[in-house]
Amino acid sequence: MKILMICTEKLPVPPVLGGAIQTYISGTLPHLSKFHDITVLGISDPSLPDQETIDGIHYVRVPGKIFEIYREGVVRYVESNPFDLIHIFNRPRLVMPVRNAAPQAKITLSMHNDMFNPEKITPEEAKAALGEVSNIVTVSNYVGNVISALYPEASSKIRTIYSGVDSERFLPRNHPKMQKIRNELRQANGLENKTVILFAGRLSSNKGVDKLVRALPELSKKFKDLALVIVGSKWFSQNDVTDYVAYVRALAKKLPMPVVTTGFVAPDEIQNWFAAADLFVCTSQWQEPLARVHYEAMAAGLPIVTTARGGNPEVILLNENGLIVENPEDPGCFAEKISQILSDKSLMKRMGEKGRELAVSRYNWNRVASELLEVWEQSKKVEQEKADEEHVAESVTKEQPEKVTKEQTEDLSVETDSIREQLEAAFAQNILALQTAHKKKEDLAKNIATAKEKLEKKMNEKLAKLEEKELEGKRKIAELEAALASGEIGQEEYEKERTVVQTNLVETRAKIIEEANEQVNKISKEILEKVTQQKDKKKSKEKKRKKQKNANIWVISNKTK
Repeated sequence: MKILMICTEKLPVPPVLGGAIQTYISGTLPHLSKFHDITVLGISDPSLPDQETIDGIHYVRVPGKIFEIYREGVVRYVESNPFDLIHIFNRPRLVMPVRNAAPQAKITLSMHNDMFNPEKITPEEAKAALGEVSNIVTVSNYVGNVISALYPEASSKIRTIYSGVDSERFLPRNHPKMQKIRNELRQANGLENKTVILFAGRLSSNKGVDKLVRALPELSKKFKDLALVIVGSKWFSQNDVTDYVAYVRALAKKLPMPVVTTGFVAPDEIQNWFAAADLFVCTSQWQEPLARVHYEAMAAGLPIVTTARGGNPEVILLNENGLIVENPEDPGCFAEKISQILSDKSLMKRMGEKGRELAVSRYNWNRVASELLEVWEQSKKVEQEKADEEHVAESVTKEQPEKVTKEQTEDLSVETDSIREQLEAAFAQNILALQTAHKKKEDLAKNIATAKEKLEKKMNEKLAKLEEKELEGKRKIAELEAALASGEIGQEEYEKERTVVQTNLVETRAKIIEEANEQVNKISKEILEKVTQQKDKKKSKEKKRKKQKNANIWVISNKTK
């Protein structure tokens, strides 16, 4: 397919200035480009030409930084350049402009953070965008869960594809390629014979490096050889000193240990600082989607201390490749987890080795690209099925049916397991609604098991009927093909009869699924009626009991007079 990947308006591709999304795209391109004709659309940068082709991958760059300006450039390019599939990264607000510019293209959306939050996109625009995309790829379960909570109708389109890392570039400190670099960096910065704790990320309050700095005085009482390296700046490639940066530096100056603040480090050099370190700490205070520095730390063979924020814990196997700080607002909690690792050298070594193993086996770019290819193929299939359904719907209303291909007929094959899952999910939702509405869940429990058995029986009957009709349709089509091959019927009669069979299959499927859904609602309603009856009976008994009790009291009181 001819595919366009649209990056965000903030940073260019390749990631000459860094950026998680830019790194994600560049990491997957070598594998993706083996299977498809890829164009990457991103923002212009003084260090890069407006257009170039490298290793068969086309790069197009338009003015950016401001979303509205970038959107105009994207729309102009898409209007004049057709693509089979357009993959938009982290900008749901681009979906509708791109759809209007490319009505026939399939659209996939990758989400790397909280761009579906109401303050960033209106519910109306969000729902419209979700309706246009075939698939939504997220970098963590956390991101997908947030979207599903806001827009449950999107749940079936969401798939988590964890990011990757170049494990040939990020190498452990004892690797032959990194030993010299490690020694030189440590010597140049006064870190010889030190246990180096590394932070890498933007210097902002939501990234929380100040909590690590404030945890170190307590740690220094127990560990005399510590040093801290802070890699990063207020924003990618910008070394401006903000109030927060000044605050962190002021805290660091008071520490009784060496502290190195590197400022911005170019993406092609940052692996050297990971090799120079011994322990990696992520101090995120916000609900971080899943910081990619975790992958880099694992590849570098560093044990990790991270926070229970957003998707960060999803790549941590507790006590195997790292530890999790549950209360990241408290510097003491960081001191506790860091101390736990530093106190056990064998644990520290095992964690580093496990992280490296995970990076190489699970978090590699080929795996990421392979999963993206699956999503693209699925998008293609979804759009084809949609087109087939529209084609069949049109053919029903015409006096003379149009030609229908063999592949289109075969695409009507009913996936009964999938239908069963949908019906069971609908039943489960009804039960959940009932449980929410009724406080006494024990009344429900008595009836749910019986109802499930009844529903299972009804579903089996409907699905068996559906399979029977489908097999009957396939037999008729086989007979038609045999008749055509023998010359008994002509091409025109074959296509006409085959379309009739196909139309009947579609109508039968729709009718049976509708009947099955009616059964789901009917049985759910029966549960409600039974529970209501039981509730009324209990109320009646209670009322009768109270009445009798009051009568007894009246009799006793009269006797005592």
